[in-house]
Parts: sequence; C-alpha cells; structure tokens
Amino acid sequence: MKPELFQLWVYLSASPLFGLTATMLAYCAGLWVARRANLHPLANPVAIAVLLLVGVFSVSGVQYAQYFEGAQFVHFLLGPATVALAVPLFAQLPALRRHRWKLLLALACGGLASALSAVGVAWLLGASQETMLSLLPKSVTAPIAMGIAEQIGGNPALTAVYCVTTGIVGAALGRYVFGVFGVRSALARGFALGTAAHGIGTARAFQESEEAGAFAGLAMGLHGLLAALAVPTAVAFFRSL
Repeated sequence: MKPELFQLWVYLSASPLFGLTATMLAYCAGLWVARRANLHPLANPVAIAVLLLVGVFSVSGVQYAQYFEGAQFVHFLLGPATVALAVPLFAQLPALRRHRWKLLLALACGGLASALSAVGVAWLLGASQETMLSLLPKSVTAPIAMGIAEQIGGNPALTAVYCVTTGIVGAALGRYVFGVFGVRSALARGFALGTAAHGIGTARAFQESEEAGAFAGLAMGLHGLLAALAVPTAVAFFRSL
C-alpha cells in the first residue's frame, strides 16, 4: 500500500468518518454493479454493500461499535427519508381514497401473514422464545422493529439482521412472485413490497414506477404504525393467558 493511502486508512479507521465513508463507498459500489446488471432484482445494491462491508471488517478487524460511530449519521437519515416518501404519495391521493378499504385489508392480512409465517417456521425448527419474538416484527422498517423487539422481550440486534435479510429477499424475489401470480398493477405491487419488505422493498418499487414507490412507502409507514400498536398488545395478551 502506498504511504499516502496507508496514512488515509489510519486516519479514517481511527475516526467516525470511517463508518460513514465505508457505508457510502460500499453502497456506491453496489449501485454500480446493479446498474451494470440493468437493475436486475438479484443484483440488489444493499445486499452487495452489506457483503462488501462484512468483508472489509473481517479483514481489517474493525469492530461494529467503531463502525457505527460514523454510520449513525446514515441511520439518522432514515427518519427524514421515510417522511419524504409523503411527497410522491400526495400525488396518488385520488387512488388512495378510492382503494382505502382494500388497502387496509391488504395491510392487515399481509402484516399478520408475515409475522405468523416467520414465527411458525421458527417454532417448527425448535427456535428459542427470544428468537421467535425477534422474528415477529421482521417485515417492519428496522428502527420501529427494533423498538418492538426490545419491548416484547426479543433481541433488537437479531431483529435488525432479520429486517435487512427480509428486505433484501423481498426486493430480490418480489418481481418473480408477482409474475407467477399475474400481479401487474403498480399499486398492488408497490403496496405488497412495502408491506413485506419495508424500506428496501420500497426502494425497489420506486425502480418500477413512482406510483408503485408511493404506495410502497404508504404500506411501510402504515405497517410500522400497526405493528407498533398490535404486536406488543398481542404478546401481552397471550402471556396473560
């Protein structure tokens, strides 16, 4: 390694800038690969960025706490980014008013299916109670899901991993699932991606169309609200039986 590059590495690895710089470079690399692959669903930039970061940390020995000192700035921007999804949604208000009851029913069914299917599979495989509780909010956007997991006795760190994995898998396979079942409506595709695969699915929906992205953002927000209210209540109810 050249002396200049070595000095830059030493400086970055010892400062909060390391996490921020590594995250941005990894995502840019993932986005470059995705564009070279013509935005193929399997070439998901988030998945590529995660693999690159894991590889760099494994080789360099950087601990997660040190990385997050800088990455927390990106984490903070999740909030404003989620609120900004209201802008494209505003343009879809007429469609939202027409389909509001169908969308609420789809949200309830999708949220229930995502939670129960994951817990059911985990139970059949003999997972611990903590693991099952951590899986319950896996389809909810990560900041809300981690708060839910902490409240019901799950492991927020595990939940974060499950959320990212769920989002990547949903974004990668969603198009094929829609193709098998003949789902062509941008509204339906976007709302399904937002319900099942939260933010990563919403990003994928925006690649299809602005309408799909707007309804994916709506589903992600409503699913977070519904889960934050319903999951702790349901867990407390079953514990009281």
